[in-house]
Amino acid sequence: MTDWYMGFDLGGMSAKAGLFDQKGQCLYKCTAATSKDDGYVTVVTKLYQLAKETLAAAGASLERLKGVGLASPGVIDGNGGVVIRWSNYGWTDKPIGRDLAQRLSAPVRLVNDANAAALGEAKFGASKKYTDSMFLTLGTGVGSGIISGGKLMENCGGAEAGHMVIEAGGVPCPCGRRGCFEQYASATALIRDTKKAMFEHKDSVMWELVDGDPDKVDGRTAFSAAKADDPAGAKVVKNYISYLGEGIANLVNLLRPQAVIIGGGICNEGEYLLQPLRRWVGERIYVDGETIPLVIARAKLGNDAGIYGAAALAMGR
Repeated sequence: MTDWYMGFDLGGMSAKAGLFDQKGQCLYKCTAATSKDDGYVTVVTKLYQLAKETLAAAGASLERLKGVGLASPGVIDGNGGVVIRWSNYGWTDKPIGRDLAQRLSAPVRLVNDANAAALGEAKFGASKKYTDSMFLTLGTGVGSGIISGGKLMENCGGAEAGHMVIEAGGVPCPCGRRGCFEQYASATALIRDTKKAMFEHKDSVMWELVDGDPDKVDGRTAFSAAKADDPAGAKVVKNYISYLGEGIANLVNLLRPQAVIIGGGICNEGEYLLQPLRRWVGERIYVDGETIPLVIARAKLGNDAGIYGAAALAMGR
């Protein structure tokens, strides 16, 4: 009989579960809505019900579930299975690993969500050929995870590259510092700078792309304008790539990974983003890419990276 492993990715508005076989193939996926208003006990119950639903889709029982990985935002004690702090949900010292393990009668490994995504890409995705890699997800902030020697560098809060200062005294960050990487390289920062450029250039094609409504601006707006030879949009994109490149160059100089994997919606720009980004980074790293090769590539697993990484932990990978 087949032994099963499960990976959960808990987010602010939803929880995803993936059921995996021993070979690391994801065979079934299910999703449930979550909310900070649910309360801790309700969230644990929803995860338990989501596990049963996913197993039922495979015609499997809880008795065949050999291990579970749970990716969660926040400051994490992976060894103790405790969410030390998750500000969005107002959680403090929640032993979710223990409580979910009791419900499922299976061991549960708890991991920070950015770390889980990094591990997922390293074991099953864009960086599986490399022993040393770094994963950056460009979203509301900049999430990150580090793989060294084929192993996840686990720490309580994840590798917080987004809070590395790249411009002293720069844009204020909710963390309390100024000039953090994520204030320049996140999708949030790109949207902010796109809107600013639109109001400075009322003739920009970016206005047409959003039907004259700044609230419709997203991470694609400036890129679409740049592709249409709009000077204002092209300047936004150039500035964005320069900041993203500076941050990556700093990280490469410090960690010297074989690969940097870019995730989040912005990575959907593909080579239009990656080609100039590679040039920018290549011109600024201390040891050039010919001496020590560096790959900068797009993530492959998309929004499923977290469940793959959580499952990898459950499988002891």
